[in-house]
Amino acid sequence: MSKIKLSKEFIRSTVKLALNEDLFPSGDITSNLIENNKQVIVKLLSNQNAIVGGLLFAKQAFELIDSKIKFIIKIKDGSKVRKGSLIAIIKGNAKNILIAERVALNFLSHISGIATKTNNFVKLVGKKTKICCTRKTIPNLRVIQKYAVKLGGGTNHRFNLSDEYLIKDNHIASSDLKSIVLKAIKNKKGKKITVEVDNMKQLKSILGLRFNTVLLDNMSIKTLRKS
Repeated sequence: MSKIKLSKEFIRSTVKLALNEDLFPSGDITSNLIENNKQVIVKLLSNQNAIVGGLLFAKQAFELIDSKIKFIIKIKDGSKVRKGSLIAIIKGNAKNILIAERVALNFLSHISGIATKTNNFVKLVGKKTKICCTRKTIPNLRVIQKYAVKLGGGTNHRFNLSDEYLIKDNHIASSDLKSIVLKAIKNKKGKKITVEVDNMKQLKSILGLRFNTVLLDNMSIKTLRKS
């Protein structure tokens, strides 16, 4: 699978786009009502038990608005925290903190939310089963969302369409299952091949072919056991 890279430049450019979305065209007209010289200290606390993620995105949001703001991180991404835990301390100009606040919290809550939900599933299935994420991500947020899955203890499946062959129901509806699997085997060039089946007839038609994984889709418990 393609490697997920959270470089400084990626974080900066992602946060910059988010701030532009929030501030175009006239800036924060409400926070501009606050005194320019007012300084504050803010404690960022968890409002529930969670896996925390996105701290560098939050820090970058404040830095892009005002480089003098201090965002002091108290825990690491991927940490398990209890409700009321201190996540970070923010010191600086009140107006500028308010301008960056929502974008910073949006990154924190989105990434932490995915990580926490993933971790709930990971704990339920135990050590013998992997929880994998798919490509069903919000466009342009895939890197962030798959990063969040990893923080929660999940496993990243393919990142994009180039990573591996995944022959699923819509491919099968457009072609003969066995022939398309044979074509994938012929052209695989080191790529993994996963084949999705939703009934026993499909499964039996591809048994013995040299591919990597069968994906059992939308089956009853009875059919799953039989498969």
